[in-house]
Amino acid sequence: MTVLAIDAGTTGVTALIVTEDGRIESKGYAEFPQHFPSPGQVEHNPEDIWQATLSACASALRGAAAPPACVGITNQRETAVLWDRRTLAAPRRAVVWQDRRTAAICARLRAAGHEERVAELTGLRLDPYFTATKLTWLAENEPGVWSGVESGNIVIGTVDSYLVARLTAGARHVTDPSNASRTLLYGLASGTWEPELCELFGVPRSALPEIVPNYGEIGRTAPGAFLGLDLPISGMAGDQQAALFGQTCFAPGEVKCTYGTGSFILTNTGSEIFRSSAGLLTTVAWQKPSGERTYALEGSIFVTGAAVQWLRDGLGVIGTAPESEAVARTVPDSGGVVFVPALTGLGAPHWNPEARGLITGITRGTTRAHLVRATLEAIAFEVRDVVEVMGGGVAGLKADGGASGNDLLMQVQADQLGVPVERPVIQETTALGAAFLAGLGSGVWASPEDLRKTWHLDRRFTPGARDEAAYDRWRAAVALTSTKG
Repeated sequence: MTVLAIDAGTTGVTALIVTEDGRIESKGYAEFPQHFPSPGQVEHNPEDIWQATLSACASALRGAAAPPACVGITNQRETAVLWDRRTLAAPRRAVVWQDRRTAAICARLRAAGHEERVAELTGLRLDPYFTATKLTWLAENEPGVWSGVESGNIVIGTVDSYLVARLTAGARHVTDPSNASRTLLYGLASGTWEPELCELFGVPRSALPEIVPNYGEIGRTAPGAFLGLDLPISGMAGDQQAALFGQTCFAPGEVKCTYGTGSFILTNTGSEIFRSSAGLLTTVAWQKPSGERTYALEGSIFVTGAAVQWLRDGLGVIGTAPESEAVARTVPDSGGVVFVPALTGLGAPHWNPEARGLITGITRGTTRAHLVRATLEAIAFEVRDVVEVMGGGVAGLKADGGASGNDLLMQVQADQLGVPVERPVIQETTALGAAFLAGLGSGVWASPEDLRKTWHLDRRFTPGARDEAAYDRWRAAVALTSTKG
């Protein structure tokens, strides 16, 4: 038996056919356009996401020996999607997790004294990153669209909910706890949409999806809507929680970092809700069909791989993202150059939406290689910032995502953390986690122990000498980004 995993990311959709022994039998990928209406605003057309999903899945299925047994979904989190309950058409583009337009709304709510209560209920903080303030912005700025929400014709969800709606031809309007816990509307302790939060952010509870466990009976694909397939949708999770699951971090204390557009460090905290006073988020990792929830602490870094993309697309100093490693290796260090890639503000553990990126330490001898190396070092420094406030230290880090294929970055990361960094053979662990959840939900795998047997090490990076002076320069540069305005 095999599983079809759909990974609807920020820039494209990946589809994998995953075998019972954890191999990738075939793969499909399709990009979709990014829209930037104004500085700090990021949007996606939901129809583009759906068409990319169809294209990626069709490609993966063409390479499969037999039809899959079930479907699993993972997705970019926090993105606010609206669509017509009957036609499934979106009345406007989705507001993406990277979007910062709601900074003023967050400041207003903070000034009114709401942040402590919001944090108590949700484990999150008032930041434009999360879904609810995006919905508040739409209610205040697009009354024509919002009237459809209030009348019941337009429903609200994150990308997982939207994909399930499209896959089932509108039969199901659902989400899971890992995605719900990123909205600022979900209570960590109650496991439900909180009426108090819905009222605070002005979101009709009736427009929100039903919350279902992360694996089990979620829905069924409609053949007329989804490539002629009638399959159970039996697993679903937000991308970072799916990666934690895909890395088989099932025990409390196990840590993974996904190096993608941003970087996201999650540590499994088991059945206990741990709260951080150092800028980390408390989130649901997954929920079993029994109702038992596993929680995680998360450090969300907004720009890491996207900084390498900026070198390529914005500055033109490299031709491809993988080229960054070869260019960086031509110099022994960054030559004193420090790059703080606060291109969309700073996430954990600093949480400053007003921060702006900067480059310091430039001299007449600075070359593009120094800047490229400084960019890779910045990624490692950002991750160290988060790990250092996790408390208790970590024994090791499991790495995945596109940038984890960069050996230089992984070695610098191990050096900076002072612990081994392990990279699995399959680095697309976000999609793999969706496959694992779906397979558990439909009987392809009997238990998490079976899944551990499918995890295989590609390379282990052992820590060497740590450049503390470079890290001190980084911390000083981060402090300079805090200037408002």
